[in-house]
Amino acid sequence: MSRGANQKYKFTYLMKIMLEKTDDDHSLTMPQIIAELEKYDVTAERKSIYADFADMTEKFGVEIIKEQVGRETYYHVGSRDFELAEVKLLVDAIQSSRFISQTKSRELIKKIKGFVSEHQGKTLQRQVFIDDRVKTMNESVFYNVDEVYNAINENKKIRFKYYKWDINKNLVARRDGEWFVLSPWGLTWVDENYYMIAYDEWDGKIKSYRVDKMMKISITGEKRTGQKEFKDYDMAEIAKVTFGMYGGPKKKVKIRFENSMCGVFLDRFGKDITFHPVDENHSEFHVDVNVSPHFFGWLFGMGPKVKLMGPEDVVKELREYVAEYSKSME
Repeated sequence: MSRGANQKYKFTYLMKIMLEKTDDDHSLTMPQIIAELEKYDVTAERKSIYADFADMTEKFGVEIIKEQVGRETYYHVGSRDFELAEVKLLVDAIQSSRFISQTKSRELIKKIKGFVSEHQGKTLQRQVFIDDRVKTMNESVFYNVDEVYNAINENKKIRFKYYKWDINKNLVARRDGEWFVLSPWGLTWVDENYYMIAYDEWDGKIKSYRVDKMMKISITGEKRTGQKEFKDYDMAEIAKVTFGMYGGPKKKVKIRFENSMCGVFLDRFGKDITFHPVDENHSEFHVDVNVSPHFFGWLFGMGPKVKLMGPEDVVKELREYVAEYSKSME
C-alpha cells in the first residue's frame, strides 16, 4: 500500500474524523474510517488504526467504543468534555443574553458546535433564532469585560466614556463626553444585562454601570480605591433587592398576596423570605428592597392579587406614583 501525502498527520486526521462524525447515535465501520482518511490523502491499515484508538483513549481521554452489530463492527466516540445537553444549555444562555450582540452570538454558537459531532451540531440549528431578540449593539462588550477583569487583577483604576440612547436612536456620551475614572471591583449579571460594580471616588459611593454602554476602556496607572466600601457591598443581596439596577433608599416593605402568587416572590427574593398566613387564601411577608419607580412598576404589574401594606411612607409614595401616571394618561 502506497503512503499518502499527508501520512504524518494520520493520527490528527483520525481523531478529527472520529470526533466530528461519530457519537452515541452515529458510528463508522473500519472500511468507512479508512475511506474518510483517504479524503485527507492518508492511507492506513486496520492494525495501525487500532493502535491509534488505544492512544486516543489512554493518552488523550478520547474514548473510542467498539460495538458489534450482526457481522459488522462499528466504532464511535463515547464521553466528551461537553455532553449535548450541556452544549444546548450554553447555546440557550448565549441566545438569551442581551449583552452579547447578534454577530458575536453567531460566532460563539459556531465555535461551541465544535464540542459535539456534526450530527449533533445539526440539532443545535433548531435553537438558532436570535434575529428577533433584543441584543446589544456594542460589539466590543466582550473586550470590555476582559479589560475590567484585567484592571481588577492588576488592582488598577479604569477610564472610559459612558453612553446612553437619545430619542433619535443614537448613542450619545454622558457628561458631555468627559472621561469616567473609577475603581472596578466586580461584574454582575442582572436582568439579562452585564454590570460593572465600581467605586466612584469623587462621589464616595459604589455604583453600577452597564458594560455594553461603556466604550474606549483603558487601564490607568492609578491603584484602585474603595476597598472598604466594596467589602460592605453584598453584590448578591443588591441584585436581589434592586430592580433593574436602579438605586433608591433601602427599606423593609410588607407585601400581601394571593397564595397563588407565592412563586413570583420566591423566584425574585429566594427561599429565605418567610410567608405569614393572613387568611385561607392570602399571605404576607417582609423584605428589604431599594424603593424606586422600577420597584413600583414591578409591583403594579402583578395587578390586584398583590398589595403593598407598609411602611406607610412607601405606600404613600406608590399612591402618588400611580396618581401621577394616571394623570399623564389624561
